[in-house]
Amino acid sequence: MPSPLIDFTQDPELGSIRLIACDMDCTLLADDKTQPENMPELIDRLHRAGVLFCPASGRPGPTLQLMFPEHRHEMAFCADNGAHIIYQDEPLYKELLDPAVYREIAAATEAEGTGTAVLCAFDKAYVPESGRVHHEAIEVYYKSIEYVDSIEDLDVEANKFTIYFPERNSRSRYEETFGPAFGERLDVACAGEEWLDFMNKGVNKGAGLRHLCDRLGIDIADAAAVGDTYNDIEMLEAAGHSFVVANAAEHMHDHARYLIPSNNDRGVAALIEAILAAKGY
Repeated sequence: MPSPLIDFTQDPELGSIRLIACDMDCTLLADDKTQPENMPELIDRLHRAGVLFCPASGRPGPTLQLMFPEHRHEMAFCADNGAHIIYQDEPLYKELLDPAVYREIAAATEAEGTGTAVLCAFDKAYVPESGRVHHEAIEVYYKSIEYVDSIEDLDVEANKFTIYFPERNSRSRYEETFGPAFGERLDVACAGEEWLDFMNKGVNKGAGLRHLCDRLGIDIADAAAVGDTYNDIEMLEAAGHSFVVANAAEHMHDHARYLIPSNNDRGVAALIEAILAAKGY
């Protein structure tokens, strides 16, 4: 059985937190994809309190930045599951996939037949023409999409490969097909029920958080991580303060210490308010 979690208000060191790395889908965002209404105000208050807010997501950097138009120039972003770190609009870290590797995954995706390949090239996503039928679902995460005859013909700088599964069966596809084929060479992670992400070994949100803390001179013991699912595990285990939302699967309780209210109950906003209160803001 997973370990019982402690209510987030019982963290005795909330006032020491200097950075919050926060997952987006099913964590900060409610099921309807909205942020807490007062999120801009909360980010302002965090900034005044000396706390950096860092969305940590499988989404690409440009998409994340568009979601925080008022504050993007002062924020950090842990994008593409840690393969791209941005701080105050400047890239701090970029990871590149070998083109031969992403072509191989593209071929495996086509052979498997139930998923749509998406090659993440920092400011653009490449999708096979056959995937256009899923445009509405893909553009939620990728704002600049180029449809191509085949990803296997591309030679571009890319940092992540992902597969969209409209049948919401990413976990079974990972266990039965893509994990056995690529798990020894790449970090392969389910990003919710619809997405399966492929990065170079050692690339994950936890590594991204470490890169960011190292570059900014922040002790990772003073970082908080908030998440809900598999691709948040390394980040939760790396941070000195780890929180999962109440809507997280129960197995995620083994990877965090504290529990916050669900995404729909705006648990991240409640956590931020508690941190600000502990700091006197």
